[in-house]
Amino acid sequence: MIRRIDLRGSSAAPVDYRSVVPRSEFDVEAALHVVRPICDDVRDRGVEAILEYSARFDGVEQSDIAVPRDALRSALAALDPAVRAGLEESIRRLRATCEAELEHDVVTDLGPGATVTHRMVPVERVGLYVPGGLAPLVSSVIMNVVPAQVAGVSSIALTSSPQAEHGGLPHPTILAACELLGIDEVYAVGGAQAIAMFAHGAGPCRRVDLVTGPGNIYVVSAKRLLKGLVGIDSEAGPTEIAVLADDTADPAYVAADLISQAEHDPLASAVLVTDSEQLAADVEAELDKQVAVTRHVERIRTSLSGQQSGIVLVDDLEQGLAVVNAYAAEHLEIQTRDASALAARVRNAGAIFVGSFAPVSLGDYCAGSNHVLPTAGCACHSSGLSVRSFLKAVHVVDYTRDALAEVADHVVTLAEAEDLPGHGAAVRVRFESGS
Repeated sequence: MIRRIDLRGSSAAPVDYRSVVPRSEFDVEAALHVVRPICDDVRDRGVEAILEYSARFDGVEQSDIAVPRDALRSALAALDPAVRAGLEESIRRLRATCEAELEHDVVTDLGPGATVTHRMVPVERVGLYVPGGLAPLVSSVIMNVVPAQVAGVSSIALTSSPQAEHGGLPHPTILAACELLGIDEVYAVGGAQAIAMFAHGAGPCRRVDLVTGPGNIYVVSAKRLLKGLVGIDSEAGPTEIAVLADDTADPAYVAADLISQAEHDPLASAVLVTDSEQLAADVEAELDKQVAVTRHVERIRTSLSGQQSGIVLVDDLEQGLAVVNAYAAEHLEIQTRDASALAARVRNAGAIFVGSFAPVSLGDYCAGSNHVLPTAGCACHSSGLSVRSFLKAVHVVDYTRDALAEVADHVVTLAEAEDLPGHGAAVRVRFESGS
């Protein structure tokens, strides 16, 4: 079901591990020609265009894109109490970590009368996208909303695809989570047209300053197209998991964790990196056994048998660490001896799950971490969604006359060095007689 890639014996010679470890193909650029006319149409015709795309792509006839407040209340009232309890615990844990991460203003005193304040300012208005295609990702409501609220965002709008089986509204569990979190501006719009709605504004939805949340390739492509007009969090592709494991790992755990991410999407990547050939064989046997009894067999088999998944054999854990650092997985599990020490040496991963009892699915729901994470190797330069994603840093420069006088000659000299005399003149004028 899952292929092997044998890198043993290659650690002595330079190897570009990022190019040899499998990863899903996700050509955002190729989808631009599809989403550009959609985004332009929403810009020009607003809600009228959105309704037409909902009929074409979602099979839903709508008269309005705004979700009525009564639908939110009804969804929460009808929610399974056990699901509500799970959502409330997820919210509690994520809110705690977000509040701990919240940055405060930093004032630097550079001398008498000279200060620079590093001020954190929340984004004023954000649009949150929650996928509703293969699975109603209610957890993504929490992962987007909570850090925005903790950051102090004053205006939050959320959208998710309209569902024919739910009367043209988003999935009721998503609506219930919105009500639970106090989000009352909710839209039944999906796909590229949703991103265009946020970026341009349409009907009751005012344009936003920032769009966050994962989606399919058309959503991601629309975010790329409209980046600049509106801020975006990232261009998240199909989900991925890498597991670095040795002979102490339980093959049943490893197989279950690989399956958990393969369950998301036929394009999802599941990679095991190990120095144990016995573990590799045992995991293969466990995959055969466990996949056969899962609910989404075809989706999982497609993911695990695709070119984006595999078992990578390495000489030792040192080589394994080099491989996973090069791969820069969205989710990285460490199931080895002294897993904490190895985890401390990982530089590139969206989130790191340490030991046998920290599976990725814990992070998807109730770890207190955020599951909106960089994919496609972007963890080598980018971070996951957090409270910081909804904050801007602004420098506030406050100098008195005497403080400016102390550095005035330096400013004038540097301005002349750049052949920008007006810059220097803006300082000198403040010290001319009569000033």
